[in-house]
Amino acid sequence: MKLSGNKILITGGASGIGLGLTERFVQEGNTVIICGRREAVLNEVASRLPGVITKVCDLSVEASRIELHNWIATNHPDLNVLVNNAGVQQWMQVTDEDFYARTQQEVTTNIIAPLHLTHLLLALPALHTVINVTSGLSFAPLAKTPVYSATKAFFHSFTLSLRYLLKEKNIEVIEMIPPALNTDLGGKGLHDFAPPVSGFIDSVFQQMKEGKTELTYQFSEAMANASREGLNNAFNRMNPS
Repeated sequence: MKLSGNKILITGGASGIGLGLTERFVQEGNTVIICGRREAVLNEVASRLPGVITKVCDLSVEASRIELHNWIATNHPDLNVLVNNAGVQQWMQVTDEDFYARTQQEVTTNIIAPLHLTHLLLALPALHTVINVTSGLSFAPLAKTPVYSATKAFFHSFTLSLRYLLKEKNIEVIEMIPPALNTDLGGKGLHDFAPPVSGFIDSVFQQMKEGKTELTYQFSEAMANASREGLNNAFNRMNPS
């Protein structure tokens, strides 16, 4: 992927990994569009990073995804990179009273939304790169986040198929596989132990410059390359009995 001169849509681009990507893509000389539910948060990023374009959009709602596509097709038909980054993480038990409702939210946001948005935006003639943000938990789940881990395993599998399916169209598909990072994913304070987003961003941009399409970092690198025994050991460490 050419790292400058692009017009890029980053879903969930106003916080966490998405914000780190927004900042770095702007620094590299790209035009960046970010979307999310919270207008105030989007506006704060735009005020700090002149040139960033914002769009309020609730990706969990089908009509909002269609409206986002129509807005882009009308106003930004030269969009050439899609970054499917937005996601939610729920720490929960299967026996929780609200388990099913929270499951629906996670599955819709983490699976249905990026699949639908990818399908819609592939109609743009300029689109040449899709970046899907999965997780090290795609390979060995954290049982405290049972549905999140499963959605990321799904998205990892889908990304492999998408890369194959879009090869004949010359559309590059990149999988970005973060480990736990110090963000508010899942709730404030849950990931304070984890490394900062900045190191991950530096690493994945270097990997993209090298032409890699599977981008890993620390724990996720170990998981992506682990044997079956290694994955079992990682699962047991993360989920002690």
